[in-house]
Formats: sequence, C-alpha cells, structure tokens
Amino acid sequence: MSTLEIKGLRAEVAGKEILQGIDLVVKSGEVHAIMGPNGAGKSTLSAVIMGKPGYKVLAGSVTLDGVDMLALPTWERAIAGLHLVMQYPTEVPGVHADQVMAEALTARHRGTEGMAARITQEALRINMDPELVTRALNVDLSGGEKKRNETMQLGVLEPKFAILDELDSGLDIDALRDCARRVEAATHESNLGVLAITHYVRLFEELKPDVVHIMVSGRIVASGGAELADQLEIDGYAAFV
Repeated sequence: MSTLEIKGLRAEVAGKEILQGIDLVVKSGEVHAIMGPNGAGKSTLSAVIMGKPGYKVLAGSVTLDGVDMLALPTWERAIAGLHLVMQYPTEVPGVHADQVMAEALTARHRGTEGMAARITQEALRINMDPELVTRALNVDLSGGEKKRNETMQLGVLEPKFAILDELDSGLDIDALRDCARRVEAATHESNLGVLAITHYVRLFEELKPDVVHIMVSGRIVASGGAELADQLEIDGYAAFV
C-alpha cells in the first residue's frame, strides 16, 4: 500500500499565486477526480507534483510514501512511482516510443527482456497499432493515438500513481473508452492510485472515482462521491464559485 500526500501546497507561476493551499491524500487503488472551472489551478497542480519548470512552490509538501517529491528532479519523481499522462503529449522527433520505454525500464532497474511483447500486449489491449511504437514519439499521430500511446506507457511501466491531466481531451468515444478502461483495470491489477483531472463526467462511465474534488481559485472547496459530479452536470460551478 502506497500513499501520495499533498499538504498545504501553495505555488505560483510568473509571480501569480495559483495554488492556495491544497490538501489531498490518495492511496493505492483509489481514484480521486479533480474538477473545476477553467483557471482553477487543476493543471498547475499536476505540473507542480511532477516538477515542471516555471512553477515555484511557496509552501507545503508532496510526499510519496514519506519521501519528499519536491526535493527531487522530475525524472526521479517518475522513478519513485509518479506518472503523468499529459493533456498535450510532447512530440519528440528522432526518438522512438520503444526506445523511451527501454530507457525508462532501465532507469527503474527493470530488464528489457520481453519488452516488445509487453508493449504489443498493452497496445492491443487499448486498440492501438503496435507499429506506432517504432515511430518517432507522438510525431504525426492523431490526438487519440497520442493518448493511447500515453496509456500504453502507463501499462508497461506500472507506476504507483498516475496523474491524468485531462485524459479525455481530444478523444473520441472509442478512444476514451479504451484508455479509461485500461486505467480503471490498473487500479485493480497493479493497485494503481489515480489523480484524474477532468472537465467531463463522461470519463467516469469507465473510470470510477472514489472521491470527487471541486477546485476553485486554487483551493479545493468541496469533496464527495460520484454524486458530486452528477450535481455539477445539473447546476454547474455557480454554487461553488
């Protein structure tokens, strides 16, 4: 059992404070959804957790099983067990996805024997063409192919926690179903903990949240079960803003 704990997290970007005191505890196998209006700080939270340059932490902590993540560079946070599925996956010309997977597994002191078969298995599981991993990472791929690629990597690497920054962004119904089902399965198969940032409750048709948090102006203003997301569909954010 692992625990990702965020305490009193405050952070700024370009001199403007965005996160104004975030408290969250996510445990292995749990799915925590974060919803909120544009500009609430949702993507900023994912960026700060992973150590994206340009974000300054003003106060608070992010720990994984008691280890201070904020003291580590991004690559060490990934090795420790954090994995970000990006809203806009980065294109890396000249570097193939299977090469990235080999380096990632080696950095985690896991062998690459059988890696090709595992990649193929994961790709087919989400209806992704396995040949895409022999092409430059995310180059000339559709939005759905990029998100399937990200999900494939998640399946192969088996991190402790996944931060999904709008997994559903740019996906059609089939791609969303495939990717969300795979993440949901990982919560049972490998005890994956999930922090899912989203605008739309359709994600929850396949990825079942244990807790839904509403973020407004850099703070979590309400938390509850899946029924809280249903309330948003009816009332919008007006009651929380």
